Parts: sequence; C-alpha cells; structure tokens
Amino acid sequence: QVHLVESGGGSVQPGGSLRLSCGGYDYLASNCLAWFRQAPGKEREGVASINTRTGFSYLVDSVKGRFTISQDNAKTTSYLQMNSLKSEDTAMYYCTTRWNPQGYCPVSFPHEYENWGQGTQVTVSS
Repeated sequence: QVHLVESGGGSVQPGGSLRLSCGGYDYLASNCLAWFRQAPGKEREGVASINTRTGFSYLVDSVKGRFTISQDNAKTTSYLQMNSLKSEDTAMYYCTTRWNPQGYCPVSFPHEYENWGQGTQVTVSS
C-alpha cells in the first residue's frame, strides 16, 4: 500500500517561500502526482500536478508564476516550491497519486486520486 508523506510546511510572512516535499509514492503504480490544499471551512482544491513519467506539469491559475512542481531524478520525491506566498495560500497541503492511462493529470476532482498523505500545514500571516 502506498504511504505518502508530506513535509516542509510551516509559518511564513506574506511574500515568503516554502518548499513542500512528498515522498513514498510508487512510481510503477501511478503516473500522476498532485498537490491539493484545504483551508478551514473550504473544499479541497487542486493546486498542481505532474506526470511522473513525462515531467509535464500543470498549475492552477491562482498559483501560476509563484509555485513550481517538480520531482527528483530518482522519481522518489516530488516538490512544491511556493514563492510570493499570500494569506490566501494558508491551508493544509496534501500530495496524492493516481494512475491515468490517458496520461494527463487534472486536479479538478480530488475523488479521482487514490492515495493521500496526512498533509502538511502552511500558514501565511504577518
């Protein structure tokens, strides 16, 4: 069973940066890795995804130009680099994986993803 582990969360001031890490995903069993976030009282929303086979990445509009998703060469760890953080980025961040035979990795619907980590908290506040 896949056991995803996120790390790297913390508290920063607006404009600051954090890098989240996600390890433990099964490269052979999944080709999509995504980051979602959930703020208190809000629904879980997709942030970014990467096809772990091709490296093709996707970012939602609200984080484009500020966030970057990547993975290491060994394809054992994925990273979400978050720059120019805003208060509205405050949330619990989760990484998750799935296999999509079509090869693209949308982040519209959390239920399409199969394995979830425990999350890491990101708080942006002055």
